[in-house]
Amino acid sequence: RKFYYITLLRDPVSRYLSEWRHVQRGATWKTSLHMCDGRTPTPEELPPCYEGTDWSGCTLQQFMDCPYNLANNRQVRMLADLSLVGCYNMSFIPEKKRAQVLLESAKKNLRDMAFFGLTEFQRKTQYLFERTFRLKFIRPFMQYNSTRAAGVDLDNNTVQRIEELNDLDMQLYDYARDLFQQRYMYKRQLERREQRLKNQPALFHFRRAPSFDPAFRDDAPESEVSRLPTEDYMNHIINRW
Repeated sequence: RKFYYITLLRDPVSRYLSEWRHVQRGATWKTSLHMCDGRTPTPEELPPCYEGTDWSGCTLQQFMDCPYNLANNRQVRMLADLSLVGCYNMSFIPEKKRAQVLLESAKKNLRDMAFFGLTEFQRKTQYLFERTFRLKFIRPFMQYNSTRAAGVDLDNNTVQRIEELNDLDMQLYDYARDLFQQRYMYKRQLERREQRLKNQPALFHFRRAPSFDPAFRDDAPESEVSRLPTEDYMNHIINRW
């Protein structure tokens, strides 16, 4: 069997607020072991943010004030290889180095995934999934913007604070959005090319897709989103599916 990793990313501020609402209603992750390198973190490495059975009713300020809150930069932490930074041992390497290693690891693992989508782009996410795995959903994805996170009234200072707490997630999301657009545009180009070939007379021979530019950069600006996606994406996904 072949196993393919996929994931969905979300705007970090909205995701953070959504988790706060979830925790506020009594949700916990008590059963999560946070296994890393064959062991769970010690209470000193991962102290709880609350006392009692849960953190229900916590205010947003309380949620932001806990330095051990795993909601901070959750997307980077869950995509990265924590073994590279000593798991939850914050003294393993300097803080700035730790952040850099985690971010680069998360980017690499995201690039290597068979597919990833963005919550804020439901239709494009569906299109990419269907074109990548040659499957069709019964009905189109819907873009729901009226979420619990969207209903939270925030001032600029609070938004800025959330962005600071999730700085790594903010950087990852910017990177993911650019890579997502590259993959989407490439799939659209392939689709248009296939359509043109179907409409051409039979005497025309099929032309191979253009080879990859070795100088291609994953961090290309949005003005260059028409460039081809990463080589590892195509080699691991298209050719082997």
